[in-house]
Amino acid sequence: MGALCAPASSQLFELHQPQKTEDTDARHDLRKEIINKLTVHAKIEEEIFYPAVRGIGTEKAKDLVLEAYEEHHVVKLLLEDLSNIDAADKTFTAKMTVLGELVEHHADEEEKDMFPLAQKLGEAQLEAVGERMAARVEALTGQAAEPAGRGRRR
Repeated sequence: MGALCAPASSQLFELHQPQKTEDTDARHDLRKEIINKLTVHAKIEEEIFYPAVRGIGTEKAKDLVLEAYEEHHVVKLLLEDLSNIDAADKTFTAKMTVLGELVEHHADEEEKDMFPLAQKLGEAQLEAVGERMAARVEALTGQAAEPAGRGRRR
């Protein structure tokens, strides 16, 4: 999907696995990075991508977008919990594991169901949506979005 797909946030869990390190400072830093990246990722999807998909107008598009918003809501609740606990707390590992599982599930559903549906927007509109998403990432973070490939890399 070219520029449309921001690098999947689930990669953070695969690459860093903050719940597996015993170093509290490293856990804190990784938690902060994950929270920041997931927050930006959710924001660009909610502000730009989901409204574009909803605009397809089918019941399937409306249902997928509604479910995606609800999944984001659950992730945000967990992010809030994580931001309020000490990285040395025993619940940190459990919460971070559950967060990783939620994000992985959400990304899998988007790849399997929503991205193929988004193809109905057409290449020109998808490219425009991708450019808007990249610009929004830059506005939120002060950094250009990394070029995205087709789906997640494992």
